[in-house]
Amino acid sequence: MATSAEKVPMLAEGHRKLTDDLKRLKSERPDIVEAIEAARAHGDLSENAEYHAAKERQGQIEASIADIEDRLSRAMVIDPTTLSGDKVAFGATVTLVDEDAKKVKYQLVGQVEADARVGRISYNSPLGRALIGRQKGEDVEVSTPSGDRYYAIKKIEFI
Repeated sequence: MATSAEKVPMLAEGHRKLTDDLKRLKSERPDIVEAIEAARAHGDLSENAEYHAAKERQGQIEASIADIEDRLSRAMVIDPTTLSGDKVAFGATVTLVDEDAKKVKYQLVGQVEADARVGRISYNSPLGRALIGRQKGEDVEVSTPSGDRYYAIKKIEFI
């Protein structure tokens, strides 16, 4: 993954989750080193499946650690309760009405926190990108794999 200096917006909850993931991965390091040493003791490494599996897991852990450390170093923790305004922005909770007059409510969050089942969508998702900068009363069209969807923005909250 190419790193950039671009800030990564996230809520405090997402920052905490990344920090916890980082601690967990770093705590696995000694176990992996132990597994590599134990496999190495079995002799011929060319046909040693345990050794190759442990080395592969070590590579995965180190790549994940590097990725999380990069994201944390560029993290811009945002508290939505400190924000206000009449336009949709990162952290906003937006109440929408779809073309079937069904109400849906989403909070725009970072990729780490996104979980559509609990009403949290990434600001980078198609719907998130379509909502950013819009105001209450505006209509939004979103292209999805299942076709175009239309929403009307009913409410913008920073909670």
